[in-house]
Amino acid sequence: MCYIEPISRTSEKQSTAEIRVLFRQEETTMNQWLTSLQTATPQEGFELAITLSRKGVAYTQPSAEIREKLRPHYAEDADSLIAGSQVVAINFQTVAAANNYWK
Repeated sequence: MCYIEPISRTSEKQSTAEIRVLFRQEETTMNQWLTSLQTATPQEGFELAITLSRKGVAYTQPSAEIREKLRPHYAEDADSLIAGSQVVAINFQTVAAANNYWK
């Protein structure tokens, strides 16, 4: 995901080259944090599944301020909490399969 931020608040317009640089920086950052789905234990695999789920939310909504504003809307909603748990479970299935179920 890429979003455009002003390089400086004083500049009125951003050049296409500046936008490309921002995109490449975001793309590089996105590509570097996950190097493997391999984990030593199921516990580490579950923690990786949680991280994958949280990163998915952060990439979908990059603004921490907006995420904080939305939190009260889903924090006490059972359907939202169950949906979040389902995302973690799906990610855990993926990690477990990548680790041959730690056999």
